[in-house]
Amino acid sequence: MNIDDVAVDFSPASMVALSVVLGLIMLGIALDTSPADFRSLRRAPRAAVLALVAQLVLLPAVTFVLTLVLGVQASIALGMILVACCPPGNVSQVLTHRAGGNVALSVSLTAVGNALYIVAMPLNIALWGSLHPTAREILTDVRLDAGAMLLDILLVIGLPFAVGLLFRARWPAAADRVHRPVRWVSLVALVGFIVAALAGNFSVFVAYVGMVLLAVFLHDAVALALGYLAGRAGRLGVREVKAVTFEVGIRNAGLGLGLVFAFFDGIGGMAVVAGWWGIWDIVAGLALASVWARRSRVRTTQGAAA
Repeated sequence: MNIDDVAVDFSPASMVALSVVLGLIMLGIALDTSPADFRSLRRAPRAAVLALVAQLVLLPAVTFVLTLVLGVQASIALGMILVACCPPGNVSQVLTHRAGGNVALSVSLTAVGNALYIVAMPLNIALWGSLHPTAREILTDVRLDAGAMLLDILLVIGLPFAVGLLFRARWPAAADRVHRPVRWVSLVALVGFIVAALAGNFSVFVAYVGMVLLAVFLHDAVALALGYLAGRAGRLGVREVKAVTFEVGIRNAGLGLGLVFAFFDGIGGMAVVAGWWGIWDIVAGLALASVWARRSRVRTTQGAAA
């Protein structure tokens, strides 16, 4: 079965809906971001540098090597590279809170990371995709325009992010009231959208998901492990390690799915990887956060008993 020859169907109206959902996600992040969040990283520069290097440099590079080791088909490889080059998802803050991590650090890292990814994402996709021995053929076929992708990213995530920052600066009290509902609505909408997209192409998903299960499982585990190891290597505190782990391991696969349809003609391997990653990433993240939360409760109980 050649998944590279399969195209996933996606209507123009669905593309508009996805753009609105992604815009809401960025708006929700920005409404909960203040100038202090950017400045706070000055107090924890080591955590910021570790997280950003792990996300922007190490994760795409390690993903590139993983695609070669697994020997996956071209569109699956490019889908994995695309997801690795996506910005962190705001689910990372929910998971960091659940795990008992440093939520303030997570918020700051997400804010800075998303700002940098507006430019870094299309460049990273073009770089690593063009270096891949088989995936680069897809880039040639679709004639990827990094400039056009940058413009699309600016409109979908950059503009809502800027609007949210301005709203927060001008009306902080109102931002405090609405940011949480906006973020939860956008998160639920994104999960619902991914499920609907997969359901609308159920036959394709069922036929080919088996080809990406192992790849996505290993890729997600590697991303989380990379964040954890980066935090431990930097000798960060336990709560900070948890924040960096989720910041590196959780990717905005919904944005990746949108880019697959906008710039890669909905090619099968990329769409199935991004769609399944969006679901599995949350499952794996919740499992890890729950384990950490349980361990924290046990330590707290033992400490109180002592």
